Amino acid sequence: MSSLSEQEIRAIYRQGEDSVVALIQGLFAELEALRCEVQSLKDQISKNSSNSGKPPSSDGLSKPRTSSLRKKGVKKRGGQKGHKGHTLSVVDTPNHTVLHNIETCDQCTANLKDANVVGVEKRQVFDLPPLNIEVTEHQALIKRCPECGASAKGLFPEGVTQPAQYGNRVKSLAVYLNQYHFIPLERTCEIFEDLFGHRPSDTTIFQAAERLWDHLEPVEAHIKQSLINAHVLNVDETSLSVAGKKHWVHVAGTSLLTHYGLHEKRGQKATDAIGILPCYEGRAVHDHWKPYFGYEDCQHALCNAHHLRELKFVTEQYQQDWAQEMTTLLMDIKQIVEQTNENTHHLSATKIKAFEKRYDQILMQGFQDNPPPKQKAGGKKKRGRPKQSPPKNLLDRLEQYKREVLAFMYDFRVPFDNNQAERDIRMVKVKQKVSGCFRTQTGAAIFCRIRGYISTAKKNSIRVIDAIQDAFNKSPFIPTPIDTSNNTPVSQPAV
Repeated sequence: MSSLSEQEIRAIYRQGEDSVVALIQGLFAELEALRCEVQSLKDQISKNSSNSGKPPSSDGLSKPRTSSLRKKGVKKRGGQKGHKGHTLSVVDTPNHTVLHNIETCDQCTANLKDANVVGVEKRQVFDLPPLNIEVTEHQALIKRCPECGASAKGLFPEGVTQPAQYGNRVKSLAVYLNQYHFIPLERTCEIFEDLFGHRPSDTTIFQAAERLWDHLEPVEAHIKQSLINAHVLNVDETSLSVAGKKHWVHVAGTSLLTHYGLHEKRGQKATDAIGILPCYEGRAVHDHWKPYFGYEDCQHALCNAHHLRELKFVTEQYQQDWAQEMTTLLMDIKQIVEQTNENTHHLSATKIKAFEKRYDQILMQGFQDNPPPKQKAGGKKKRGRPKQSPPKNLLDRLEQYKREVLAFMYDFRVPFDNNQAERDIRMVKVKQKVSGCFRTQTGAAIFCRIRGYISTAKKNSIRVIDAIQDAFNKSPFIPTPIDTSNNTPVSQPAV
């Protein structure tokens, strides 16, 4: 409504009471629209990585002051009781021994050259030997048959095909630096030149990664099947630039397994093509991305770390008490779950009923503070759902997916949050920050398979360089079968 002059207002007044009422109603409607617009703009400005699902990289230079949601504990800083230390200790059989003789007495300057040794004080220095690449020459002997006169030649070992080539240890180290530590190809070549005096080409390192990718195909298939059999599965996704186009990396993982799947799409078309979720019948933990709910053969659990951030946003921006009460409730349940006997798989029925009652009461208060948006009388009905405020949207989700929000209370095998998947997916973002993008689809696919193998090896306490070298030697690390009841190797006792 445009501004009215004094004459126009008086003219409306003279038209009677109905005209004045219509004018005031129009002004209030316009004020309400402006209020909503201002609130929407304030919401956009106020959102950051600490109170929403935005990534930390979107915070820019004005990083928000972090405030932990965890309660202050009583533990002292540093290593806790039972923690295995890593202090450098002397060894019984050093590689080298250097004697330091003394020939003159410090007190009277007497000659001690022929004096008897009465003791030894030892100090050990741990250092690297000179770094050199060893060259092994393979000679295939050629002999002439005394019977028929034909010549015969000995066989070279498998993989020895060129007059001069790098061995598996060099290739393993190159892939270790490039794929695990995200060191670009050019700098990886420089490291070899500085340390060993040999500079492999970019192509040599890429071909080594490509060869490893080929060797890991059956391992990736084994990991995918093990994930399908897992009782709880953490899933997430993130964008990745490949050949100038946006692609998506979908991660599926547990505490012992990791799989990365690359696809041009983000939604269910991608997860169908990757082939884990379509066959999964356990419980998938995620951040409420709608396509995940398209899989009805499995149960779902929602990440409460996301809920805590959104509740913090509602508390800060809308000053609504129910949001802080819901935060307190979720943290109270989490604490009780952590303190419950580890042999129990869920809270008692009494505690569950009490927590559910508190949950419902908090939602009731929230809905009272956030009534549904009113439909304008006589106005043209818009398509789709009416626009709601962030608190109302969050309340609707917490009500509709109550059992998914509280899944960690009903089944202790379900985590409170989706941090497992977020930790796994974080390495993809680190790679992108270092390299910017992947120039080819093949390079991105190689990274995803190798990274999944490396992550799985680390989760199983296998040294990464050893796992890579074993794969080059065609005996890659293959994770043991998983006990689907608790996601642990069958060879270990259930925790």
